[in-house]
Amino acid sequence: MAAFIFPNQTKFYQGKVRDVYTIDSRWLVMIASDRISAFDVILPKLIPYKGQVLNQIAAYMLNATKEICPNWLMSVPAPTASIGRRCNPFKIEMVVRGNLTGHAWRTYSSGTRELCGVKMREGMKENDPFPSPIITPSTKAQEGHDEDISKEEIIRRDLVSEEDWKIIENYALRLFQKGKEIAASHGLILVDTKYEFGKIDHTIYLMDEIHTPDSSRYFYADGFEERQRRGEKQKQLSKEFVREWLIANNFMGKQGQSVPDMSNEWVNTISQRYIELYEQVIGKKFEPEALSEEETYDRIIENLQELQLT
Repeated sequence: MAAFIFPNQTKFYQGKVRDVYTIDSRWLVMIASDRISAFDVILPKLIPYKGQVLNQIAAYMLNATKEICPNWLMSVPAPTASIGRRCNPFKIEMVVRGNLTGHAWRTYSSGTRELCGVKMREGMKENDPFPSPIITPSTKAQEGHDEDISKEEIIRRDLVSEEDWKIIENYALRLFQKGKEIAASHGLILVDTKYEFGKIDHTIYLMDEIHTPDSSRYFYADGFEERQRRGEKQKQLSKEFVREWLIANNFMGKQGQSVPDMSNEWVNTISQRYIELYEQVIGKKFEPEALSEEETYDRIIENLQELQLT
């Protein structure tokens, strides 16, 4: 998709998945593309409707959690577009984990019993729930891989003040609890997720997407305990299946490795998995809406004018 130019636009940034436009240095237009990334690498093919799925799940979840903490979102003018406040971001991501899965499990299975300064008890199996959710922060890298970091190191390096840490820690755990309640109402378990926070003046805001398949992992609740007892893989809805496919094809984003070929059938499978997660998490049928770039642009312009942001 070509980059747009909006009235009073002061900045444009293309992330791995989203295109972000700054308006008058105070507002953001964020467009979720159909790009997909894994191991911090953008994969070569687009995933149909992925952008719409991400944008609409994020909007649903931001609206469902706005009583917990302020968030950046102001409106959703198009299926893939959102408009909101520009915050000064903290340079960390708050990763909340309810189960020993993914990166945490890979760390644990290597013999390590500590992640980001958080102790993990002995005798756990893959996907076991923690006694209570843990926060394992990571740095936000502009390029390359994010890195694990402890709370103590965050405060020591003044990435977040001790006072602000207490606030975002509380917000992250409450958001995760709300996310788990929403998931449970639709037969899912929210396993882990990440949150990003920033500031406008002295107020902390929740930023970016939340509880989407790109930022979160879900298990099906039905049969979870039985699968754990039998040592079987959990049935999950997340982007982890893409990572697992890449690993099986000898790609983990390391130097010298090549992204395996993505067949049209595999691309369609990924798209259907994203749509399935939308329908499970939101609890209603996904309605694909394929707007042209011109229609998306016009809707954004109209909405910016309604909000009196241009």
